[in-house]
Amino acid sequence: MATATETKSVVETINKQIANWGVLYVKIHNFHWFVKGKQFFTLHEKFEELYKEADLRIDELAERVLSIKGRPIATMKEMLAESSIKEANGDESADQMVKTIVKDFQTMIGEMRKAIDLAEEAGDHTSADMMTSVQTSLEKHVWMLEAALG
Repeated sequence: MATATETKSVVETINKQIANWGVLYVKIHNFHWFVKGKQFFTLHEKFEELYKEADLRIDELAERVLSIKGRPIATMKEMLAESSIKEANGDESADQMVKTIVKDFQTMIGEMRKAIDLAEEAGDHTSADMMTSVQTSLEKHVWMLEAALG
């Protein structure tokens, strides 16, 4: 059973990921709306898939925080302050959009590894398992997006 301090640390690491996914949700919508060029149809569809996943991840992670008696981040102000992910500039090329998402996902993968270890050390195997699933998805997205870049 996790101590209050351990649970607080797990909540903080999950909240970091809620913030990351929240900023990504808006960023990927930006890319979805403003992508141009020969890859438009493919990327427009892919970005829609990714922002829908972001929506799902935010909800899953927030509900996990609530289930361990924490308070999930729930405002854009909090998300922007806590997130490792930066907002889009608004003038990225299609390739820059994909490269940016790859970089963001790689950042999140690194943070996720630490969060999984922290949750395991706290005895919170459910949170660790949930974050492992998220990490697996991110790693697959990185592989596919890098393959699309050539």
